[in-house]
Amino acid sequence: IVLVYLLIVVTFQSWLDAAIIITALPAALAGIAWMLFITGTTLSVPALTGAIMTMGVATANSILLVSFARERLQAGIPPLSAALEAGATRIRPVLMTALAMIIGMIPMALGLGEGAEQNAPLGRAVIGGLVFATVSTLFFVPAVFAGVHSRLAQRRAAREAAQHQQHQPPAGTTAPQEN
Repeated sequence: IVLVYLLIVVTFQSWLDAAIIITALPAALAGIAWMLFITGTTLSVPALTGAIMTMGVATANSILLVSFARERLQAGIPPLSAALEAGATRIRPVLMTALAMIIGMIPMALGLGEGAEQNAPLGRAVIGGLVFATVSTLFFVPAVFAGVHSRLAQRRAAREAAQHQQHQPPAGTTAPQEN
């Protein structure tokens, strides 16, 4: 997760947006753990490989959402509206990516056939992780984006107001006039 975070920081040139993007990853880890527990699957190399695959897809979906929200924010839209618009606009690509991966992993997760039980943990980890990560990407990531960027806008406005007050003379006094 740390390596993914650092790569996103370099790409986005923002520590904050990178942190917002990876907020979907804990949900992915929870989904992986939940699915492996429910199915009675032990943690193995194929399950860890599935976890890595899940992290990649979850991160890509979050990047898609946050990059669109950033574009809208730079266009002058308030943070909450930008986050809501990003969620509404990017719901289809996020769902298509996640569902394609989930549906593609169902045969592997079932582990039917000779030797198929060896790769079943990979499919199970991907399915569980992507279900949780997709929900987190569509609901939690926009909420975090809106909250963080709204707070930043409030702090920026307060700082500008304080600077503006410093440059004005106190109330009731007049500025010296030059003749």
